Amino acid sequence: KAAKPKVKELDPSKTYVAEIKTNCGDFEITLDAKRAPKTTASFKSLADQRFYDNTTFHRIVTGFVIQGGDPTGVGTGGPGYSVREKPPKDLKYDIGVVAMAKTGAEPAGTSGSQFFVVTGPQAAELPPDYALLGKVTGGMETVDKIGAIVTDPRTDRPDDPVVIKSIRVSVR
Repeated sequence: KAAKPKVKELDPSKTYVAEIKTNCGDFEITLDAKRAPKTTASFKSLADQRFYDNTTFHRIVTGFVIQGGDPTGVGTGGPGYSVREKPPKDLKYDIGVVAMAKTGAEPAGTSGSQFFVVTGPQAAELPPDYALLGKVTGGMETVDKIGAIVTDPRTDRPDDPVVIKSIRVSVR
């Protein structure tokens, strides 16, 4: 599943909200177009192309993060391109913050399609290497519910898939 890269930056004067519908409930992320214009533009482009539809939250670490957006469902996939944007120096991965996942070998601020939502205080220890996407501004109870799902301790994958039915971004 490859997507077309689109790096036209979003209008920082507008508010972009991603509505994530899952089989466990829905939640919203307000994208930070001011501090992460390239990252948010890429995420919106992928959402507009329906890239995230029927993908899963393949990694759930209780009290840390839930991670999704991989078309392969195992943590190794992406859209076929990457974007680089230095994360804000003052970025803290507090509960509800949403950032883009990357491999350890990739430079700081690199992102493809995988994203994570911070669900616990341990993420505050992460270095500011992960590109900022935004913050959960609605439905945190759904995020908490997903974050509490029992997983296989070897893979952090849930026994029953947590399906991202759709992600749609609108201007509010």
